[in-house]
Amino acid sequence: MKNVMTYAPIVVAMSLLTAGAALAKVPAAEADKLGKELTCLGAEKAASKDGRIPEFSGKWLGTPPGIQYTPHVGQHPVDPYPNDKPLFSITADNMAQYADRLTEGQKALFAKFPKAARMDVYQSRRDFRHPDSVCEIAKKNALSAELTETGMGVKGGFKGAIPFPMPKNGNEVIMNNMTPYRAFTETTVRDFAGVLSNGNITWGRQDNSSLNIVGAPGEIGKPLEGLMAKSRVKTLLPERDKGGMSVSQEPLDFGKDKRLAWVYDPGTRRVRIVPEYGFDQPIGGSGGKMTIDSDRLFNGSPERYNFKLVGKREVFIPANAYKVHGKDVKYADLLKVGVPNPDFIRWEARRVWVVEGTVKEGYRHLYAKRVIYFDEDTWHAVMSDFYDARGQLWQYAYINYYYAFDINGWQAGTSFYHDLNAGSYIGYNLFQERDKGPVLNKGDLKDAMFTPESARSAGN
Repeated sequence: MKNVMTYAPIVVAMSLLTAGAALAKVPAAEADKLGKELTCLGAEKAASKDGRIPEFSGKWLGTPPGIQYTPHVGQHPVDPYPNDKPLFSITADNMAQYADRLTEGQKALFAKFPKAARMDVYQSRRDFRHPDSVCEIAKKNALSAELTETGMGVKGGFKGAIPFPMPKNGNEVIMNNMTPYRAFTETTVRDFAGVLSNGNITWGRQDNSSLNIVGAPGEIGKPLEGLMAKSRVKTLLPERDKGGMSVSQEPLDFGKDKRLAWVYDPGTRRVRIVPEYGFDQPIGGSGGKMTIDSDRLFNGSPERYNFKLVGKREVFIPANAYKVHGKDVKYADLLKVGVPNPDFIRWEARRVWVVEGTVKEGYRHLYAKRVIYFDEDTWHAVMSDFYDARGQLWQYAYINYYYAFDINGWQAGTSFYHDLNAGSYIGYNLFQERDKGPVLNKGDLKDAMFTPESARSAGN
């Protein structure tokens, strides 16, 4: 199986520095490119040579003209490009001509489901931008932020934007993915669908609340230290797990602090702390096909992996994913055997940063290697290929991101995690048939909601 680095024509060489070593800050002359030939977050403004990736316009901040949208109430996303049609489609029959822009996971999915798999490729759109305040902090971070000595935290950085708009190694990209500008409060009732190879579906449901401390209005601009985020999850389905509750908190420096979590068991009515929370423990409701640290493709402590920055590629990724999140989308139409219905998924040509994580000697993880693709415009991980201990490609996953008008930033929508051996997949973070989509930046979540005592009372 080919490694990502074999695509020489579209990989930009990067210095592969030791992840644990603190790096020098970006020189002023280099940082001055931000907002000029680069976007304020470090993406190339210019179009690609073949024109398939357009120049960054950034013409819209928040809700575009002509869109009717009420923020902070859970309105389903509204498509600003309703009249766009696919430029072309990629199938198992013609994938060879697009091979240099496909990942190993995408190729494997075509091989597994040659009749069902299809990628409809649309005109790439780069029309949304971040607030000016985010851009100012990103440039400030470029000049002052560096990794800690362990490579698992940031010193000299400020909250409110990514710390490394011009990354030099894999751990810097990982830290960008953990601390982008995104919703500071989020509440979602989300569904899980385990779509088996025979078409049968097992269901799960969670009531999820997240408090993103680094994006809170009162925290933006402060030093990037302390806690990153807090979350609370209550299980609604399946019935056997109903009433289970967990609360957790994330540090910003995993070299100094641990992720902590407490779980309420409705059977015993007791709360217990979870040792070594995260990593490859299974996410409840996923049938063991998702690990805690595969939510958003990677999260939590990077301590078990050596992360190598491979470079930059031009690939097809899901982007401007409004259609798949429409309030009129029915699960029966979306969740098909083998792959989700291709009619709902919008693919675009984009530049991505590629990071390869391999398990460190002396550590263990279900995924011995993971290759993660980060959209250069947003710094969110959008796709990942997961390999088992034998070095065989095992899973392929992608997240459908969209620009959320509530937050003037990008939001992780529904994601799909494919088991390439079993021919099954998980539809994760489904909210299409819920009365509300994600309620973003309402500002109604408080610290007291994320304590062990709150888990006990909410579980009851």
